[in-house]
Amino acid sequence: MIHPIYRVESAEVVAPFTRLLRFDDGLERRIDFSGVLTGAMFGPLRDAAVFSQVRVDPEVHTIVWPNGADFDPATLHDWPAH
Repeated sequence: MIHPIYRVESAEVVAPFTRLLRFDDGLERRIDFSGVLTGAMFGPLRDAAVFSQVRVDPEVHTIVWPNGADFDPATLHDWPAH
């Protein structure tokens, strides 16, 4: 079984915890992350100043934060299904 590999190309600010992600296949996905910012890794991102430090990593092609938090690009691409 072949699984597609998706790459995040950009992450634009839409609202405090919401980003518009653009993928290499042309898909654009608006994601509000506020509901999933829990636990040891993602909990610190509830601080808007920390969350705003998100960037697209050019090696792994997904969004990452300085504390090491990230999301699998396939999960982001198929967000409504997860």
